[in-house]
Amino acid sequence: MKKQFLILIIPFLSFGQQINTENIFYDGHNREYIIYIPQAYSSLNPEPILFAFHGGSGYADDFMNYEADFRSIADTAGFILVYPQALEDPNDGNSTNWLHKEPTDHKDIFFVEALIDTIASSYNVDINRIYACGYSLGGMFSYELACQLNNRITSIASVAGAAFLGAFSSCELTHPTSVLSISGTNDDIHPYNDLNGWYFPVAEINNYWANSNNTDLTPIVEELPDVNTNDGSTVERYSWINGDGCVSVEELKIINGGHDWPSPLSSWGNQDINANVEVWNFVSKFNMNGLIGCNTTNYLEINHIPLKNLIATVDLYGRETANNNGFQLHIYDDGSVEKKYLIK
Repeated sequence: MKKQFLILIIPFLSFGQQINTENIFYDGHNREYIIYIPQAYSSLNPEPILFAFHGGSGYADDFMNYEADFRSIADTAGFILVYPQALEDPNDGNSTNWLHKEPTDHKDIFFVEALIDTIASSYNVDINRIYACGYSLGGMFSYELACQLNNRITSIASVAGAAFLGAFSSCELTHPTSVLSISGTNDDIHPYNDLNGWYFPVAEINNYWANSNNTDLTPIVEELPDVNTNDGSTVERYSWINGDGCVSVEELKIINGGHDWPSPLSSWGNQDINANVEVWNFVSKFNMNGLIGCNTTNYLEINHIPLKNLIATVDLYGRETANNNGFQLHIYDDGSVEKKYLIK
């Protein structure tokens, strides 16, 4: 049942008047979220939203600052960035969780729906491009959103996030729904192939979404460059393509990877890919109808049409650069981002 809520706004930090901690009073609780408005935002143009959900026992500000900092991408690609904060779970030692343990009537699905409505009342939002991503429990919650708030959520990405057995029994899909998972084969928190009967194996998660979207049965497999040979892991990309509305389902399989948010800036975990870049590059291709630009041609044909122009080159800290060596992020006018490693 949907519940009434009251909006409160509290300034958090002035970053060109772009970042705030805001609150809505919802379901008897003062709920907090961080919102980042890109530099080029204009009320004349509808912008997508990307929700980023922290892991269990986590905090929105830490997640933004130390793991999933999408702010430089938001500035160049043009989207509204939101980091909600989970409530403490009294049945789990008061840890901050998106999925509270039973017995509970707490359900954050409706909180997110209220957030979408609240943000759309203050900003010009492209309601056909509402994306969600999350780490660990936040990734699990992203699957829940794709199932139970499918009429509002366009596409999701789950990083080191599992899915409880039975999680998809409540799915009510209303549109082609693209899904990206980034999973480590040595994840000791959410096992890649769970043998304890708690979670779906990653392969079954992929199969569910591939079957639901009527993609090709056999994925395209690509071995990605082992950019950092000292991180103890490599990456393979699995792509199930040609789904309804040209949507795809993808997995970035981190061979020997653990329970982490991959980043070249990290001092641990996989450093061959940047999860921030991978997440945005994937979800931003889709709207509620499927792949943006999908007509009658297939996924591969569409994705090889050169319709984008380079608008900025930044280093891994988000600073514009003209250097011709080292790591760079190339940002294009269609909102996509490509990671480059140049050797002079």
